[in-house]
Amino acid sequence: MNALLPFLIAGVGVGAVYALSGVGLVVLYRATGVLNFAFGAIGAVSAFIAWSALRAHWPLPAAILAAVLAGALLSTAYSRWIARFLSEREPIVRSIGTLGLALILMGFANWLWGEQPRRLAFPTDAGGLDFAGTRLTWTRIISLLAAVSMMLGVALLLARTRIGLKMRALANDRPLSALLGVQVRRVDTLSWLISGAFAGVCGILLANMVRLHATQLTFLVIPAFAAAIIGHLNSLPVTVAAGLAIGILEALGILVPGFAAFRTSTPFLLALVAILFFRNTSRQA
Repeated sequence: MNALLPFLIAGVGVGAVYALSGVGLVVLYRATGVLNFAFGAIGAVSAFIAWSALRAHWPLPAAILAAVLAGALLSTAYSRWIARFLSEREPIVRSIGTLGLALILMGFANWLWGEQPRRLAFPTDAGGLDFAGTRLTWTRIISLLAAVSMMLGVALLLARTRIGLKMRALANDRPLSALLGVQVRRVDTLSWLISGAFAGVCGILLANMVRLHATQLTFLVIPAFAAAIIGHLNSLPVTVAAGLAIGILEALGILVPGFAAFRTSTPFLLALVAILFFRNTSRQA
């Protein structure tokens, strides 16, 4: 068991980011019906903004705040300038529209900051809790706490607030909700803003745990999709649990003979299985 502990700890940290990303996707999907393929790219740009701010000797809290705000603003700008014109189209069209945003942001990040991999370092990387000689850094603990607390926050938002009620109403029937007086554009904008802020947080954390690279962070959306689909794009607790499981399985993949070199494909494989399972259960329903 002690031999597995380092991989479990590493997997929990990254899995918490996957879980947080899945929650960000579910929030947007439940309100708008859009699967946001640009989630990872928004996170990548946010992480680069944090990195640039730290290079300019900004205080760490200010750099993180700037990055999260940038993610929220990018997402909100897309919702106001592009997504609104696709609001009457089929869900698949609205989702594919975000793929264009992902490619634009990924190309922009590679052009502005270059393709050289970097790492976003935090003071919380130095300390942590020790388990049998293996350290769980404060950064990974914070990411896990953030995943749980933000999941609870979103659950309370959806269940206990008027705006949450409007989000759920839009998810059930957008035309009817509009006829009943729900301000569709305002609710959509808030949903995109929340999702963008989640993307900013996830991009920063993953840039610290893995690497700061636009293309790699853009593909953060794959394990997030897998977690969200396992949660049927509805259940936040299942999405969080699935994200943690994906991160752990990906980390443990290095111990499987012949599979270690391909362990990064674990989220893709799980996403495929989740999509097939989701499709089958939907048909049965």
